[in-house]
Amino acid sequence: MPTSVTDPWSDLLACLELDGPEPAPEGGPGSAAAPTAQFAGRNQRLTYHRLFGGQLLAQFVRAAGAVCPDKAVKSLHVLFPRAGGSDEPVRYEVERHHEGRAFATVTITARQEAGVIATASVSMHAREDGAEHQAVPGAPPLPGAEREVKLDLLPFETRSAGELDARTAGPPEYELWMRTPEVAPELAPALAAYATDLTLIGTALRALDGVSQNDAGKAFASAVTSHSLWFHRPFRTDDWLLLRQHSPILAHGRCFGRGDVLTADGSLVASYAQEALLRLKD
Repeated sequence: MPTSVTDPWSDLLACLELDGPEPAPEGGPGSAAAPTAQFAGRNQRLTYHRLFGGQLLAQFVRAAGAVCPDKAVKSLHVLFPRAGGSDEPVRYEVERHHEGRAFATVTITARQEAGVIATASVSMHAREDGAEHQAVPGAPPLPGAEREVKLDLLPFETRSAGELDARTAGPPEYELWMRTPEVAPELAPALAAYATDLTLIGTALRALDGVSQNDAGKAFASAVTSHSLWFHRPFRTDDWLLLRQHSPILAHGRCFGRGDVLTADGSLVASYAQEALLRLKD
């Protein structure tokens, strides 16, 4: 599915526009008991050696929203059984298990010629008013422009007061600020999902001396095995967001990390968690 890409931001936005839906064949899994839609997603034009998991997370969010347009994704739980290839589009098969007035539940399978590359369980909710409470530390001041960081897979503004690539051991914590160019608000959950996939392994590595995420493929091998997100409130990505994350454990060849997404005024809008294979080389 070739595309003419002018810049990485336009490339990412193009990946969020799925082709479809195509109805399932009659008498198949798209029967009245389990309606199914199928979509195709194009891939980013990256020098990355495999499909970036953040792309799949974002496309899962978009596929779910296309099937249940009057509801918003409230949680997304993804497994990555095998790496995807960048040389062919991804097929998304969406199975709607339940849709009521307030909630919906769907599962999505991402396939390529080699087989299933990811699966997602998605819960959706029609937004409603209710009591509010949150108990997390507020957001610190936004770092100045001199604290800009360059992360190859994030084609938008990013800043951090911390050093993710430090080679001396430190607390396995990291705070990353992000802001996209102006974009339609309905794309915010997909864009935030995309961003949450990039730096949790690096956060886990902060606890080790002499190694950082820049040593991928040399000092260690890694691959995300599962990723979950919960969306709490509506938000925009063209306002500054803080991704505050930490890794409580690295053991038995796996690392685990979790994080919160906050607005600049401290409102908690999303949370996420990730487990990954992380094998250090001798």
